Amino acid sequence: MKWYRLAAEQGYGPSQNNLGEMYRNGQGVPQDYKAAVRWYRLAAEQGYANAQNNLGFMYDKGQGVLQDYKAAVRWYTLAAEQGYAKAQYNLGLMYAKGYGVLQDYVRAHMWYNIAASSGGGKIAAGNRDIVAKRMSPSQIEKAQDLARECVAKNYKGC
Repeated sequence: MKWYRLAAEQGYGPSQNNLGEMYRNGQGVPQDYKAAVRWYRLAAEQGYANAQNNLGFMYDKGQGVLQDYKAAVRWYTLAAEQGYAKAQYNLGLMYAKGYGVLQDYVRAHMWYNIAASSGGGKIAAGNRDIVAKRMSPSQIEKAQDLARECVAKNYKGC
């Protein structure tokens, strides 16, 4: 905690994120979601993908901030565009449920597919397959095409 705080106070994004984790989970400090959000935001605003995803999660769950699905999608997107598999998976969830975006199984499938190929593994692939059962063959084909285009664009503007 001591060393993370020293590095975090000097503006080091990974330490700011780790300090946020410690506050969120109550490790070495009393659990404090608002403090977690504060540290995540500092790292996220520097472009640190892990912190962007974590800040998105806090908005998604309403921990330390008012629940705001659109803000969650915004932060998840910033991390996903950096190839961060957890954020890509979380975007799949948001599109599947219609949280902060219009429900869109094509986009959900696309993000789950990308997450699965970016290291999101069996959970992302499993959710992709669940969503696929609610889609037509042409929708699945469109989702696969979008995933290929997104990867080719290095995740920008997906």
